[in-house]
Amino acid sequence: MADFLQLAGKRILIFGVANRWSIAYHVSRVLRESGAECIYSVRDQHIADKVRAIIDPEEHEHVYTCRVEENGQIAALRDKIAARYGSIFGIVHSIAWADYPPGGCPFHEWSKEAFFKSFDISAYSLVAIAREFRDIIDRQGAVVTLSIASPLMAAENYGLMAPIKAALEVCAVFLAKSFSRFSEVRFNVVAAGLVRTTAAAGIPGFTESYLYAEQIIPRRRALEAEEVANVVCFLLSPRSSGINGQRVVVDAGLGFNFFDDEIIRRVLATSNQRVRSATS
Repeated sequence: MADFLQLAGKRILIFGVANRWSIAYHVSRVLRESGAECIYSVRDQHIADKVRAIIDPEEHEHVYTCRVEENGQIAALRDKIAARYGSIFGIVHSIAWADYPPGGCPFHEWSKEAFFKSFDISAYSLVAIAREFRDIIDRQGAVVTLSIASPLMAAENYGLMAPIKAALEVCAVFLAKSFSRFSEVRFNVVAAGLVRTTAAAGIPGFTESYLYAEQIIPRRRALEAEEVANVVCFLLSPRSSGINGQRVVVDAGLGFNFFDDEIIRRVLATSNQRVRSATS
C-alpha cells in the first residue's frame, strides 16, 4: 500500500542524531523513505559537520545546533524553524547524557550535580522542547521519545540513567494530558532494548551486557537500531492516532525470556563445576 504511514510531505524535527549508528539517524532514514522532510537538531557545530557527512546533501541546510540545557537555545531554535518552515508535524526526542566515570560507580555515589545535569539534558529537555514548540506543531501531530526497555531493572552499570529514563516516561504521560487541553498532539515512548550505538558504548560494561542480552533474546540475535526506528516512525504517523501516553517496548522478546532453558543449563553447569572444584 502506497504511503501507508501517511507521512509524505510532513516535517519532523529530530533531536539526537550524532552518527550513522544513532537510533535517531535510523529514524531519519525511515522517515525519508516514507517521504517525510527531516529537520535535525544537534548539540554543536562539530556534530553538525559529522551529521552533514552522513545525510543527503540536499538536507545539509536543515541541520541546526541547540544545547537543550542552555537557557534560550530551544526558543531560538523554534524561532528559526518557525521563520523558515512555518510549522512541523512531529518531534523525535532522542537525547540522553551522563558523565560516566571510568569503570562506573555505585549508584549511591553519584553527585547531586551530575544527577541534575543528566536529568536536565535527558528528561527535562522533553518538557522544555514541547513547551517551546507547542505553537508550531500540528494540532494532530506527535512527539516520540526514546527510553529503555525496563527502567526498573537495576543494571548497575547503567547507573543514574535508569531513574532518569523512568522520569522521562512520566513526563511524556503528563505532557500528553497537558497538551490535550488545546490540541490532539500525542506523546509516546519507545522503550528500547540494548542497541549497539556510540552513546551506549560509553556505558561501563555495555559490551558484556549487550552480548548477554543477545543470548537471552529468543531469536539469539541482537536488537537492531532500525527495528526501533520503525516503531518510532509508526508512532509519529497518523496511523497510530489512537495511541497516546503509552510506552511501547521494543526488545525482541528479551523481557520475557530470562528463564531460558539453555541459559539455565549453562549457569547450573558452571555452578556445579565450581562446587565440585571446591569440594575436591
